[in-house]
Amino acid sequence: MNYAFVANLPDEITVPEKGILSRIVHRDEYTSVTAFGFSAGEELSAHSASTPAALYFLEGQAEVLLGEDKVLAQPGSFIYMPPMLVHGITTKSSVKMLLIQIKKGASGAS
Repeated sequence: MNYAFVANLPDEITVPEKGILSRIVHRDEYTSVTAFGFSAGEELSAHSASTPAALYFLEGQAEVLLGEDKVLAQPGSFIYMPPMLVHGITTKSSVKMLLIQIKKGASGAS
């Protein structure tokens, strides 16, 4: 059986002094799971993706652009994004976040 176990994910995510760091936690034919550490004031410019994705915020606060809306994400915030939704992130503090991408061809994915 091919599985991934991380006992304490926030402890595994490094927040750089300046910039953004990412680390692949798990990748297979169905999903890609990436942990991100953002320093305060960083921005991931507006973009879209061809597959569905979810964001889960573990630490910090960020303003997240979702289409024409902006929401304030904080620890515990969850966001689901359908394919082609324009989205972007601006951090208000240092942030630890998980990105889960669902690849085409996965059962139930478009």
